[in-house]
Amino acid sequence: MIWYTVLVLAVAAERTAELAVARRNARWSLARGGTESGQRHYPAMVVLHTGLLAGCLYEVLAAETPFVPAVGWPALAVVLAAQGLRWWCIRTLGPQWNTRVIVVPGLPRVTGGPYRRLRHPNYVAVVAEGIALPLVHGAWITALAFTVCNAVLLIVRIRCEDTALATTAEAPAAAGARA
Repeated sequence: MIWYTVLVLAVAAERTAELAVARRNARWSLARGGTESGQRHYPAMVVLHTGLLAGCLYEVLAAETPFVPAVGWPALAVVLAAQGLRWWCIRTLGPQWNTRVIVVPGLPRVTGGPYRRLRHPNYVAVVAEGIALPLVHGAWITALAFTVCNAVLLIVRIRCEDTALATTAEAPAAAGARA
């Protein structure tokens, strides 16, 4: 359980680093005339992602779930791959990346890196991590609950991003929020 706690805390630290990058990038985007959309769903996203981390630890501790190597090791590999994909997205979007939906008019749509093949690759990372992180140590309920809630939230989030991109003055613009 100790190593799993360290893993979840490491993911929490990574999320904190993401928020620092997002705040810096939000200032960059807003200074260039960026407009924010989706403020209403953002708090739900924060609660959901915080709940994922807390749920992982709580379920494993409360239910005393054992580590099952046949599930845990592959799930850990997926968690690590998801982190790699997430940071590839962040690097590819540069200052346009954000956890919020901020679109800067006039910027071209980013089509390099993982965006060359996927429309929303960071959400692939979020989905993979949301399933895999709990399963590393057998937190099946957390994996299922996060996946269902995240699916609903992603429907809202992706619609918000697509609408924001489509309604900018100089469409297609780059999404600052391909988070």
